[in-house]
Amino acid sequence: MFNLDSVRLGIIGLGYVGLPLAVEFSKKRPTIGFDLKTRRVDELKRHIDVTREVTTEGLEQAGNLQYTSDINDLRGCNVFIVAVPTPIDRNKRPDFTPLIKASETVAKVLKKGDVVIYESTVYPGATEEVCVPILERDSGLVFNQDFFAGYSPERINPGDHQHRLPTIVKVTSGSTPEVADFVDGLYGLVITAGTFKASSMRVAEAAKVIENTQRDVNIALINELALIFNRLGIDTLEVLKAAGTKWNFLPFRPGLVGGHCIGVDPYYLTHKAQEVGYHPEMILAGRRLNDDMGRYIASETVKLMLKRRIHVADSHILILGLTFKENCPDLRNTRVVDIIEELNTFGAKIDVYDPWVDQEDATRYYGVSMIEQLPHQRYDAVILAVGHQEFTRFSPDELRALCRPDAVIYDVKHVLPQGVADGSL
Repeated sequence: MFNLDSVRLGIIGLGYVGLPLAVEFSKKRPTIGFDLKTRRVDELKRHIDVTREVTTEGLEQAGNLQYTSDINDLRGCNVFIVAVPTPIDRNKRPDFTPLIKASETVAKVLKKGDVVIYESTVYPGATEEVCVPILERDSGLVFNQDFFAGYSPERINPGDHQHRLPTIVKVTSGSTPEVADFVDGLYGLVITAGTFKASSMRVAEAAKVIENTQRDVNIALINELALIFNRLGIDTLEVLKAAGTKWNFLPFRPGLVGGHCIGVDPYYLTHKAQEVGYHPEMILAGRRLNDDMGRYIASETVKLMLKRRIHVADSHILILGLTFKENCPDLRNTRVVDIIEELNTFGAKIDVYDPWVDQEDATRYYGVSMIEQLPHQRYDAVILAVGHQEFTRFSPDELRALCRPDAVIYDVKHVLPQGVADGSL
């Protein structure tokens, strides 16, 4: 019934997750990549990936890959992989809108015998509770009789060109034992690192959501230690290096926790936990602490300025970096905006510079107008917020050339040579 040789794939969503999937699968089976954004589709047809996850050469070599925004082009597919974002709303509750819309799209072309696989991060049970009912309702087909489902959580790390899709072990699952074998075999075609077949979709969903929850809690611990050590006048990074000489000490660093995964996924798990009557303490405490780090960095910078008798109101402050992580153009849920918003409350004039970011995106998502060049001897403070390679290459003299006398330099990422920064986490 489930034949790998006859697979015709449709990938729904061509972002950081969907595009690498489509490229890799197209090397093995006919693949159609679907995205609602016609601009994105047009760029990919011209072998341009603005996310920089796939090179021009990689796109050129994907000969069996067709890009489209036309749902009718998906009618010949018999396996659909949904790879759309799962954000949170302003109240930090799961926002299933992209997943619901994607499910409605697939339902319009779903046929008997088809398999729908979800990669989006959700809480345990969401695939069967949220997505499958939409597929049934809009297609008129019966789940696990006419069509089937699978779940294989994405593990893409944006900007990481060492750990790529084929080299990361893939967790797989299916709505029946036979479908689980099929889904596992399907991913086995492209994942050289191997697969791990979970016993159920709920287990696979839970495994994904705790991966980032664990990282979030661990980073929150290190952030709290940084707050303590700063009050004690101890260099946090030096402490971590010393502790790291023990073989089982985990190498986490303090910093801003944003992005589409670590800063979001724990809220999916806590939402489900509260729904079943359990109020999570540690996870939410870690989230609160991490979400407050931007304001802390801003206030520490202001304190350093005041110590040097720099009038903060109307001062000029430069923020280096706007993305949620280094060497990546992804702006989703960046917590650098927390620094900007807090400094604005002091009446400071903020310039933001990030060579990785599209100006239109910065304005559209956050109302930030970036500068295109770095002027000399202008700034009363510089905050290095993101460790882009362009910034880590700055010499101390180049950095100081941007500043007025006695200006404050704050190094969020611990990337500057020792003695250059006036403050850091």
